[in-house]
Amino acid sequence: MSAYQREDGLFDIESHLVDTKPMSVQRIMALEPSPPGAHLHDLLIRLTLNEAFVIQAIEASSDTTPYTICKNAESSLSVLIGEQVGKGWSRLVKGKLRGTLSCTHLMEMLIPMATTAFQGIKGLRFSASLERKAEPIPELINSCYAFADHREVVMKIWPEKYKQNQSMP
Repeated sequence: MSAYQREDGLFDIESHLVDTKPMSVQRIMALEPSPPGAHLHDLLIRLTLNEAFVIQAIEASSDTTPYTICKNAESSLSVLIGEQVGKGWSRLVKGKLRGTLSCTHLMEMLIPMATTAFQGIKGLRFSASLERKAEPIPELINSCYAFADHREVVMKIWPEKYKQNQSMP
């Protein structure tokens, strides 16, 4: 998974899944077995998000699938356009794409894409703020273990926000 900032100010989050097996696999609908190392799945999803993590566009590509009909599930992801990646993302994705509504693999790829979006977009913003020598994003304080206001990372990056001798939760 990767995150990219586009020239138009939007962000692309990409996920690529390749499934191979070290042995030959006989597919139900195929006459010949797939040789060892052949792709059983080769799937790609690209989410385009704005600064508020709202999905502006979504594309999927199912280059290799077990059944020809699987490629038809690519368009099922469009129900997520306009949704926000954030709290409740897993529940939202599963609710809109569960069972026969979409491809299980595409649905499951979307769930960790939220983490990639947050890490990637916030990382890109953080790098940009350092390049401009602006104050790094203080919203990161207390957002995770390392950024706890009583830990050394905060002491080094935001000494004015550091709180000494905090009791451990």
